[in-house]
Amino acid sequence: MNIDRRHALKALAALPILGGPLSARAEVPAAGRLVEHPQMTSAHVGPRDVTVWLPPGYEANGEGWPVLYMHDGQNLFDNARAGFGVEWGVDEHVSRLGAGGQIRMPIVVGVHNTPLRLREYVPADMIRALPGDIRSDLLNLYGGEPLSDGYLRFLVEELKPFVDRTYRTRPGRDDTVIMGSSMGGLISLYALMKHPEVFGSAGCLSTHWPLRIERLDDNRLERWRETIVQTWSDVIARGLPDPATHRLYFDRGDETLDQFYAFFQSRIDTVVSGEGWEPDRFRSLVFPGAEHNEASWNQRLDTPLTFLLPPE
Repeated sequence: MNIDRRHALKALAALPILGGPLSARAEVPAAGRLVEHPQMTSAHVGPRDVTVWLPPGYEANGEGWPVLYMHDGQNLFDNARAGFGVEWGVDEHVSRLGAGGQIRMPIVVGVHNTPLRLREYVPADMIRALPGDIRSDLLNLYGGEPLSDGYLRFLVEELKPFVDRTYRTRPGRDDTVIMGSSMGGLISLYALMKHPEVFGSAGCLSTHWPLRIERLDDNRLERWRETIVQTWSDVIARGLPDPATHRLYFDRGDETLDQFYAFFQSRIDTVVSGEGWEPDRFRSLVFPGAEHNEASWNQRLDTPLTFLLPPE
Protein backbone atom coordinates (compact mmCIF):
# COMPACT_ATOMS: atom_id res chain seq x y z
CA MET A 1 0.00 0.00 0.00
CA ASN A 2 1.45 3.38 -0.98
CA ILE A 3 1.48 6.13 1.62
CA ASP A 4 1.23 9.51 -0.11
CA ARG A 5 2.06 12.90 1.36
CA ARG A 6 -1.54 13.77 2.24
CA HIS A 7 -2.13 10.55 4.19
CA ALA A 8 1.27 10.59 5.87
CA LEU A 9 1.04 14.19 7.01
CA LYS A 10 -2.44 13.54 8.35
CA ALA A 11 -1.10 10.50 10.17
CA LEU A 12 1.90 12.33 11.59
CA ALA A 13 -0.43 15.01 12.91
CA ALA A 14 -1.74 12.38 15.30
CA LEU A 15 1.65 12.01 17.00
CA PRO A 16 1.78 13.26 20.60
CA ILE A 17 3.03 16.85 20.80
CA LEU A 18 4.67 18.81 23.53
CA GLY A 19 2.51 20.03 26.36
CA GLY A 20 2.42 23.63 27.47
CA PRO A 21 4.54 25.15 30.23
CA LEU A 22 4.58 23.23 33.48
CA SER A 23 1.93 24.45 35.88
CA ALA A 24 2.82 25.02 39.51
CA ARG A 25 0.96 21.88 40.53
CA ALA A 26 -0.81 19.15 38.63
CA GLU A 27 -4.46 18.51 39.32
CA VAL A 28 -5.12 16.43 42.41
CA PRO A 29 -5.11 12.82 41.18
CA ALA A 30 -8.04 10.50 41.73
CA ALA A 31 -5.93 8.63 44.27
CA GLY A 32 -2.37 8.80 45.49
CA ARG A 33 -0.20 11.89 45.34
CA LEU A 34 1.80 13.72 42.66
CA VAL A 35 5.25 15.14 43.36
CA GLU A 36 6.86 17.51 40.85
CA HIS A 37 10.58 17.64 40.07
CA PRO A 38 10.89 20.59 37.65
CA GLN A 39 13.73 20.87 35.16
CA MET A 40 15.89 18.00 36.32
CA THR A 41 19.37 18.43 34.90
CA SER A 42 21.56 15.79 33.28
CA ALA A 43 25.09 15.34 32.02
CA HIS A 44 23.72 13.52 28.97
CA VAL A 45 20.60 15.39 27.78
CA GLY A 46 18.86 18.71 28.32
CA PRO A 47 16.80 19.42 31.46
CA ARG A 48 13.22 18.22 31.71
CA ASP A 49 10.35 18.01 34.16
CA VAL A 50 9.61 14.77 35.98
CA THR A 51 6.34 13.98 37.74
CA VAL A 52 6.27 11.16 40.30
CA TRP A 53 2.97 9.56 41.32
CA LEU A 54 2.97 7.90 44.73
CA PRO A 55 0.26 5.25 45.08
CA PRO A 56 -2.42 5.16 47.78
CA GLY A 57 -0.96 3.79 50.98
CA TYR A 58 2.59 4.84 50.17
CA GLU A 59 2.94 6.93 53.33
CA ALA A 60 1.46 4.23 55.57
CA ASN A 61 3.28 1.26 54.05
CA GLY A 62 6.98 1.20 54.80
CA GLU A 63 7.78 -1.49 52.25
CA GLY A 64 9.35 -0.90 48.85
CA TRP A 65 7.31 -0.40 45.68
CA PRO A 66 7.90 -1.39 42.05
CA VAL A 67 8.55 1.52 39.69
CA LEU A 68 6.99 2.16 36.29
CA TYR A 69 8.92 4.69 34.15
CA MET A 70 6.84 6.32 31.41
CA HIS A 71 7.75 8.69 28.58
CA ASP A 72 5.74 11.77 27.48
CA GLY A 73 5.11 12.30 31.18
CA GLN A 74 2.97 15.43 30.80
CA ASN A 75 0.26 13.30 29.17
CA LEU A 76 -0.21 10.79 32.00
CA PHE A 77 -2.10 12.39 34.89
CA ASP A 78 -3.56 15.80 34.01
CA ASN A 79 -5.87 16.80 31.17
CA ALA A 80 -4.82 20.45 31.50
CA ARG A 81 -1.19 19.57 30.85
CA ALA A 82 -1.63 16.90 28.17
CA GLY A 83 -0.70 17.84 24.62
CA PHE A 84 -4.18 17.17 23.21
CA GLY A 85 -6.09 17.86 26.43
CA VAL A 86 -6.61 14.13 27.13
CA GLU A 87 -4.57 12.24 29.73
CA TRP A 88 -3.82 8.53 30.00
CA GLY A 89 -5.49 8.33 33.42
CA VAL A 90 -2.55 6.31 34.73
CA ASP A 91 -3.35 7.04 38.38
CA GLU A 92 -6.94 5.84 37.99
CA HIS A 93 -5.96 2.63 36.20
CA VAL A 94 -3.12 1.75 38.55
CA SER A 95 -5.14 2.53 41.68
CA ARG A 96 -8.08 0.38 40.59
CA LEU A 97 -6.00 -2.56 39.40
CA GLY A 98 -3.78 -2.45 42.47
CA ALA A 99 -6.72 -2.28 44.87
CA GLY A 100 -8.22 -5.31 43.15
CA GLY A 101 -5.02 -7.33 43.41
CA GLN A 102 -4.65 -7.48 39.62
CA ILE A 103 -1.20 -5.88 39.55
CA ARG A 104 1.72 -5.06 41.83
CA MET A 105 0.90 -1.41 42.38
CA PRO A 106 3.90 0.73 41.34
CA ILE A 107 5.25 4.19 41.85
CA VAL A 108 4.92 5.88 38.43
CA VAL A 109 7.66 8.19 37.15
CA GLY A 110 6.47 10.38 34.28
CA VAL A 111 9.43 11.74 32.30
CA HIS A 112 8.25 14.75 30.30
CA ASN A 113 9.41 15.16 26.74
CA THR A 114 11.30 18.11 25.25
CA PRO A 115 11.53 19.79 21.81
CA LEU A 116 14.13 17.11 20.98
CA ARG A 117 11.63 14.31 21.55
CA LEU A 118 12.03 12.60 18.17
CA ARG A 119 15.82 12.52 18.37
CA GLU A 120 15.77 11.35 22.00
CA TYR A 121 13.29 8.55 21.30
CA VAL A 122 14.59 7.08 18.02
CA PRO A 123 17.00 4.16 18.72
CA ALA A 124 20.53 5.11 17.73
CA ASP A 125 21.64 1.54 17.00
CA MET A 126 18.77 1.07 14.55
CA ILE A 127 19.60 4.31 12.72
CA ARG A 128 23.33 3.52 12.54
CA ALA A 129 22.62 0.11 10.97
CA LEU A 130 20.76 1.54 7.95
CA PRO A 131 22.26 2.16 4.50
CA GLY A 132 23.42 5.74 4.01
CA ASP A 133 20.56 7.01 1.82
CA ILE A 134 17.81 5.66 4.06
CA ARG A 135 19.68 6.75 7.16
CA SER A 136 19.75 10.27 5.73
CA ASP A 137 16.01 10.09 5.03
CA LEU A 138 15.25 9.26 8.64
CA LEU A 139 17.71 11.76 10.08
CA ASN A 140 15.95 14.46 8.06
CA LEU A 141 12.59 13.22 9.32
CA TYR A 142 13.67 13.17 12.97
CA GLY A 143 15.64 16.42 12.81
CA GLY A 144 19.21 15.22 13.30
CA GLU A 145 21.39 12.53 14.81
CA PRO A 146 19.77 10.32 17.49
CA LEU A 147 20.12 11.38 21.12
CA SER A 148 18.58 8.20 22.50
CA ASP A 149 21.72 6.72 24.02
CA GLY A 150 22.15 9.87 26.09
CA TYR A 151 18.47 9.84 27.06
CA LEU A 152 18.77 6.26 28.29
CA ARG A 153 21.91 7.17 30.25
CA PHE A 154 19.88 9.91 31.92
CA LEU A 155 17.21 7.38 32.88
CA VAL A 156 19.62 4.68 34.05
CA GLU A 157 22.55 6.60 35.53
CA GLU A 158 20.81 9.68 36.92
CA LEU A 159 17.03 9.50 37.21
CA LYS A 160 16.69 5.94 38.52
CA PRO A 161 19.34 6.40 41.24
CA PHE A 162 17.59 9.64 42.26
CA VAL A 163 14.20 7.90 42.44
CA ASP A 164 15.65 4.99 44.41
CA ARG A 165 17.29 7.40 46.88
CA THR A 166 14.25 9.63 47.26
CA TYR A 167 11.42 7.11 47.41
CA ARG A 168 10.90 3.66 48.87
CA THR A 169 11.38 1.50 45.79
CA ARG A 170 12.19 -2.05 44.88
CA PRO A 171 15.21 -1.19 42.74
CA GLY A 172 15.78 -4.58 41.14
CA ARG A 173 15.26 -5.44 37.49
CA ASP A 174 12.10 -7.50 38.06
CA ASP A 175 10.36 -4.50 39.66
CA THR A 176 11.48 -1.88 37.12
CA VAL A 177 9.22 -1.40 34.10
CA ILE A 178 9.40 1.08 31.21
CA MET A 179 6.50 2.02 28.94
CA GLY A 180 5.43 4.52 26.32
CA SER A 181 3.41 5.06 23.17
CA SER A 182 4.28 5.93 19.57
CA MET A 183 7.95 6.98 19.60
CA GLY A 184 7.76 6.31 23.33
CA GLY A 185 7.09 2.68 22.46
CA LEU A 186 10.16 2.56 20.27
CA ILE A 187 12.44 3.96 22.98
CA SER A 188 10.94 1.55 25.52
CA LEU A 189 11.93 -1.39 23.34
CA TYR A 190 15.40 0.12 22.95
CA ALA A 191 15.72 0.56 26.72
CA LEU A 192 15.01 -3.15 27.24
CA MET A 193 17.63 -4.04 24.63
CA LYS A 194 20.35 -1.66 25.84
CA HIS A 195 19.81 -1.98 29.59
CA PRO A 196 18.34 -5.41 30.33
CA GLU A 197 20.07 -5.39 33.71
CA VAL A 198 17.90 -2.40 34.72
CA PHE A 199 14.54 -2.91 33.01
CA GLY A 200 12.75 -6.22 33.43
CA SER A 201 9.75 -5.35 31.26
CA ALA A 202 8.84 -2.95 28.45
CA GLY A 203 5.43 -1.83 27.23
CA CYS A 204 5.28 -0.48 23.66
CA LEU A 205 1.85 0.89 22.69
CA SER A 206 1.24 1.93 19.07
CA THR A 207 4.97 1.73 18.40
CA HIS A 208 5.88 4.26 15.71
CA TRP A 209 7.74 2.41 12.98
CA PRO A 210 9.14 4.59 10.15
CA LEU A 211 6.83 6.05 7.47
CA ARG A 212 7.96 7.78 4.29
CA ILE A 213 6.40 11.22 3.85
CA GLU A 214 7.03 12.02 0.18
CA ARG A 215 5.27 10.12 -2.54
CA LEU A 216 6.98 6.96 -3.78
CA ASP A 217 5.80 4.54 -6.41
CA ASP A 218 4.82 1.13 -5.09
CA ASN A 219 8.10 -0.58 -6.03
CA ARG A 220 10.32 2.09 -4.45
CA LEU A 221 8.19 2.26 -1.32
CA GLU A 222 8.29 -1.52 -0.97
CA ARG A 223 12.08 -1.58 -1.26
CA TRP A 224 12.45 1.33 1.20
CA ARG A 225 10.25 -0.31 3.82
CA GLU A 226 11.74 -3.77 3.29
CA THR A 227 15.27 -2.46 3.82
CA ILE A 228 14.31 -0.78 7.08
CA VAL A 229 12.28 -3.64 8.51
CA GLN A 230 14.94 -6.22 7.67
CA THR A 231 17.76 -4.09 9.06
CA TRP A 232 15.85 -3.27 12.23
CA SER A 233 14.77 -6.90 12.62
CA ASP A 234 18.43 -7.92 12.66
CA VAL A 235 19.29 -5.27 15.27
CA ILE A 236 16.36 -6.30 17.47
CA ALA A 237 17.14 -10.03 17.17
CA ARG A 238 20.71 -9.39 18.33
CA GLY A 239 19.67 -7.02 21.11
CA LEU A 240 16.75 -8.80 22.78
CA PRO A 241 17.42 -9.92 26.36
CA ASP A 242 16.73 -13.35 27.82
CA PRO A 243 13.00 -14.12 27.57
CA ALA A 244 13.22 -16.21 30.73
CA THR A 245 13.83 -13.07 32.77
CA HIS A 246 12.05 -10.29 30.84
CA ARG A 247 8.63 -9.34 29.50
CA LEU A 248 7.80 -7.47 26.29
CA TYR A 249 4.42 -6.05 25.28
CA PHE A 250 3.39 -4.54 21.92
CA ASP A 251 0.02 -3.38 20.71
CA ARG A 252 -1.56 -1.25 18.00
CA GLY A 253 -4.93 -0.11 16.74
CA ASP A 254 -6.11 -0.11 13.14
CA GLU A 255 -7.26 3.49 12.70
CA THR A 256 -5.43 6.80 12.00
CA LEU A 257 -1.65 6.39 12.19
CA ASP A 258 -1.89 2.91 13.69
CA GLN A 259 -3.34 1.50 10.47
CA PHE A 260 0.08 1.81 8.82
CA TYR A 261 1.96 -0.25 11.44
CA ALA A 262 0.80 -3.76 10.50
CA PHE A 263 3.62 -4.34 7.97
CA PHE A 264 6.35 -3.52 10.48
CA GLN A 265 4.76 -4.92 13.61
CA SER A 266 3.97 -8.32 12.14
CA ARG A 267 7.58 -8.72 11.03
CA ILE A 268 8.97 -7.65 14.40
CA ASP A 269 6.56 -10.01 16.15
CA THR A 270 7.95 -12.88 14.07
CA VAL A 271 11.49 -11.92 15.04
CA VAL A 272 10.67 -11.81 18.76
CA SER A 273 8.85 -15.15 18.67
CA GLY A 274 11.72 -16.64 16.71
CA GLU A 275 14.10 -15.71 19.53
CA GLY A 276 12.21 -17.96 21.93
CA TRP A 277 9.74 -15.54 23.49
CA GLU A 278 6.64 -17.47 24.56
CA PRO A 279 3.17 -15.96 25.20
CA ASP A 280 3.75 -15.76 28.95
CA ARG A 281 6.66 -13.38 28.27
CA PHE A 282 5.71 -11.73 24.97
CA ARG A 283 2.42 -10.32 23.80
CA SER A 284 1.49 -8.34 20.67
CA LEU A 285 -2.16 -7.35 20.35
CA VAL A 286 -4.40 -5.52 17.89
CA PHE A 287 -7.31 -3.40 19.13
CA PRO A 288 -9.87 -2.96 16.30
CA GLY A 289 -11.13 0.60 16.04
CA ALA A 290 -8.38 2.04 18.24
CA GLU A 291 -6.74 5.27 17.08
CA HIS A 292 -3.31 6.79 17.65
CA ASN A 293 -4.06 9.04 20.60
CA GLU A 294 -4.14 9.30 24.38
CA ALA A 295 -7.85 8.45 24.57
CA SER A 296 -7.19 5.07 22.92
CA TRP A 297 -4.18 4.33 25.16
CA ASN A 298 -6.25 5.25 28.20
CA GLN A 299 -9.01 2.84 27.15
CA ARG A 300 -6.69 -0.17 26.88
CA LEU A 301 -4.12 0.64 29.56
CA ASP A 302 -5.34 -2.18 31.84
CA THR A 303 -4.04 -4.74 29.34
CA PRO A 304 -0.33 -3.83 29.37
CA LEU A 305 -0.39 -3.04 33.10
CA THR A 306 -1.71 -6.49 34.05
CA PHE A 307 0.82 -8.19 31.76
CA LEU A 308 3.87 -6.16 32.82
CA LEU A 309 3.12 -5.97 36.56
CA PRO A 310 1.43 -9.27 37.42
CA PRO A 311 0.66 -9.82 41.11
CA GLU A 312 3.11 -11.82 43.16
